Amino acid sequence: MKALHMIAILLVIVGALNWGVLALTGWEVGQLFGGMEATVSKVIYILVGISGLLLLFTHKGDCKQCS
Repeated sequence: MKALHMIAILLVIVGALNWGVLALTGWEVGQLFGGMEATVSKVIYILVGISGLLLLFTHKGDCKQCS
């Protein structure tokens, strides 16, 4: 479960950085993979979304500071 938690945190950080870059520059990381319509971009965005949901429901139990 620890590996899944670490992957989820990494993907959520990637998503957060993408939003920050988008807000500051108008450019998004997904454009590196062919834009929003590219299959690779969609898979990455889906994984980031699933990671966010996973952390939403499991973070309090996993985090020593939140327990």
